[in-house]
Amino acid sequence: METLQRLHNRGSISTGYDIDNSCKFEPDNSESMSRTPSGNGNLKTCTISFWVKITELNKDHMFFTGDYGGASSPWFVIGLISDRIYISSTAGISGASVVPSRLLRDTSAWYHLVFAFDTTQGTAADRIKIYVNGVQETVFTSTTYPSQNDDLDIMAAKAQGIAGYNDGTDYRFAGYMSEFVGIDGQALAPTEFGEFDEDSGIWTPIDVSGLTFGTNGFYLDFKDSANLGNDASGGTDFAEVNIAASDQAVDTPTNNFCILNPLHRNSGGSNNGRQNNSIFTEGNTYIAGNLLSYWQSGVGTFGFTKGKWYFEAQPALSTGLYTIGMGDEGDIPNWGQNNNFPGAAYGGVVSQSQGYGGGGVVEHSSTYSNSPGVSYNNSNIIGVAIDADNGYVYYSKDGTFVNSGNPASGGSGTGGYVIRTGGSSNGTYLMGVGFHSTNSATRVNFGGFTTISISSAASDGNGYGTFEYAPPSGYYALCTKNLEEFG
Repeated sequence: METLQRLHNRGSISTGYDIDNSCKFEPDNSESMSRTPSGNGNLKTCTISFWVKITELNKDHMFFTGDYGGASSPWFVIGLISDRIYISSTAGISGASVVPSRLLRDTSAWYHLVFAFDTTQGTAADRIKIYVNGVQETVFTSTTYPSQNDDLDIMAAKAQGIAGYNDGTDYRFAGYMSEFVGIDGQALAPTEFGEFDEDSGIWTPIDVSGLTFGTNGFYLDFKDSANLGNDASGGTDFAEVNIAASDQAVDTPTNNFCILNPLHRNSGGSNNGRQNNSIFTEGNTYIAGNLLSYWQSGVGTFGFTKGKWYFEAQPALSTGLYTIGMGDEGDIPNWGQNNNFPGAAYGGVVSQSQGYGGGGVVEHSSTYSNSPGVSYNNSNIIGVAIDADNGYVYYSKDGTFVNSGNPASGGSGTGGYVIRTGGSSNGTYLMGVGFHSTNSATRVNFGGFTTISISSAASDGNGYGTFEYAPPSGYYALCTKNLEEFG
């Protein structure tokens, strides 16, 4: 089970330890953290451990840097290049480079990465050890290990950086980080930070607050939204660079939330099926148009076959045509192609999908419904409540359900819109948004993080998610703890 599950921790296993928060990093905003210790720590032995949810592929990501000062400076780097982990250095251990063969490409999952350094070891391969979700990496594309007893710059009295260089956006991290730990003076095993669930074999986090962090060690738990760089171990805090309280997220390794899937970027028109049109940012909760004025779409990373689920979305710009809705997994290849999308403002929609358009029309299967006749724009927040048990979808505008919808009506579906089946339907549903025009964009909120302005901070009945409007009674945020119970 460990071999099958270890790279796909989706936070669905209940343990005795819960992680409350993560921090979202957006390279377009040049978001990062840094600090400079006042003196050297142990220059030969240390450990770096963190959980990460990657939201952009085929990009160079910097997770942690020592001697942090930009590409032109000496540096020590832990990151991703072409979706592979890599360790590289031009300082202290000149020419060191370790690159495992494994690709990290699951944007729906949290990965736990541990890097243990100990240059006192006589065997070169023991001087740098890399673990992914509790298992040591043993297959590499290249390895150049430091010399025995070489000094590292990781815990030196030089700048330490998290999420990127401070010389631009090219090497900054895109995604979420949680439980970021530095241990000065010890090369620890991954079992100090996590454990395999005895029933499922999935790697899960454990409480790390009792570890000995050492002189220049640190522990970032991201719990204080006013000081996300707070060192919870009592050491020097990291300074936030372009990071605000709103970058705190509740999407964590112990409760993983749905986000938009960057692998689905369909666009219509003469660019039918082209995969490079939509742009996903802000932890994959913001989708914008690019290149051409055609229908473009984004769908959620989590599917469901039963249960009652809720999400919110909001047009981000005043231009363009918008639709917000849901569809069957079998329809995904058609969303956004040939101007097809659930709720496309001028018809041609696919058969097992539906959407609430900005012009006030709910439509499906090329059929227009003049109800509810309630339009919306970028000043409004649209709620979508999906009752997969009874086969209805309800739409709200700024907290009021249109068409006199009653999500609690169950089988009668009062004011709801029927979930369409048949054709390519396979009974697995996904949430989705779409828009027409290059100059359009949509903010989405599945509950874990969003750039929608939230003032009420409402949660579902289990206390999960952060929404502007409370989900209807019995409807839940699409996260792994709720899926475990209801999905």
